[in-house]
Amino acid sequence: MRTFELISPQSYSRADVCLCENLQGYTRSAIKKLFDGGLVDINGKRAKASQGVSEGDSIICNLPDPVEIAARPEDIPLDIVYEDDDFAVINKQQGLTVHAGNGNIDGTLVNALLFHLKNLSGVGGALRPGIVHRIDKNTSGLLVVAKNDAAHVSLAKQIENKTCSRQYLALLEGTVKDDGGNITTYIGRSPTDRVKMAVVSPDKGKIAITDYRVEQRSGGYTLCRFILHTGRTHQIRVHARYMGHPVVGDDVYGIKKQKFRLNGQLLHACRLELTHPSTGERMTFTAPLPEYFKDVLKKLSFDIGAIVY
Repeated sequence: MRTFELISPQSYSRADVCLCENLQGYTRSAIKKLFDGGLVDINGKRAKASQGVSEGDSIICNLPDPVEIAARPEDIPLDIVYEDDDFAVINKQQGLTVHAGNGNIDGTLVNALLFHLKNLSGVGGALRPGIVHRIDKNTSGLLVVAKNDAAHVSLAKQIENKTCSRQYLALLEGTVKDDGGNITTYIGRSPTDRVKMAVVSPDKGKIAITDYRVEQRSGGYTLCRFILHTGRTHQIRVHARYMGHPVVGDDVYGIKKQKFRLNGQLLHACRLELTHPSTGERMTFTAPLPEYFKDVLKKLSFDIGAIVY
């Protein structure tokens, strides 16, 4: 059993909301279990999830020790763009979750990696071997996977120091007026829907920086290139919505009435640039748009041949 102590930085209408915002790595259902199990005290008294919290209140949670569960190999098809002794680059298909979560440890990219690759770094633990960074389940495209711990540390530092370049192509609703620009906001949990992320005030989130450039416009839609400078959860999807032009097919941040029948957002990680952890060589990887993405662009009379990856 571990202890988490917090002096509430502000007032909250509910204690469980306070913990959702301040106890990292715990879902709402997990926090509910803490209250149900009598593991939360406020100002020295057993707390209820529904009670209010005042600024300066003392909150103590007794956290059960985590149970380490290891992922297992599964024969899931993978498009391996590149592989050597240090890392692999994967062109992830839409619909594949990167790693386990919410009690589900099967059917993920990690399960596929354990089947197809001989070695993976252990920095991420037994449930996230090799995983240096993530892309959303219904986003397709490139991500790098570390095959040893030294490579993992090097690649993670490149992402942190913004020397690893990640570019995405997205089809956006509507016609974007400007040819390009920069979006700098703070992103955190939505105050109205804890499943979603949102643009929030600086004290409620972390800085999120995205550059964008319009590639083509056609039929009332815009093909846009996004370049990440930070890696917040759902960053491009949240910033696209913030622009007033959500990603086509996005069932979380997009419009309600979608024109096309899709299984997820038309967002693709098309380009990845990094420095090799061992040789120091600068390397660039690209992945073309998946066919379902191209099919929509063709229907809207975009010039497929002019797209640069």
